[in-house]
Amino acid sequence: MKGLSIVETDLSKGMPARIQMEMIILQGRATENYVFDETGKVVQMNGAYYVRYQETYDNVEIPVTVKLDAAGVVTIIRRGETTTRLRFDKGERYETHYQTPQGLIVMETVTRQLQISYTEQPFSGRLQLEYDLYLGQEKLGEYKLQLLFTV
Repeated sequence: MKGLSIVETDLSKGMPARIQMEMIILQGRATENYVFDETGKVVQMNGAYYVRYQETYDNVEIPVTVKLDAAGVVTIIRRGETTTRLRFDKGERYETHYQTPQGLIVMETVTRQLQISYTEQPFSGRLQLEYDLYLGQEKLGEYKLQLLFTV
């Protein structure tokens, strides 16, 4: 198997991709479900994959970047009226900042489950993530996220 690489597709300049994101949010007794099926781009830089796309919500487009690094740490950045930068690593608790027009809110994520897998031909990836979101000691909700992308 000489010369076989994990990814035969050169993603250093980015490639168009189909992005499917599903998020389930449990807050108290309420459950919300969001599904996005978008066209985006996958770029490979410095050993990490960057999945970029626009979420369309209430006729507003929100740029989203999901970074999947080689160590298995995931960072999700959403830039809209509010900016969020969430970081996840299985079993870890991370402080995150939620920038709103009213000011900065400090929250924490606790990652319960994190699984990343890739397949070749066509190159695709799957992220399954479950986490809790806290404001101080108060648990704001439980989140389940699944991201699928195909180049």
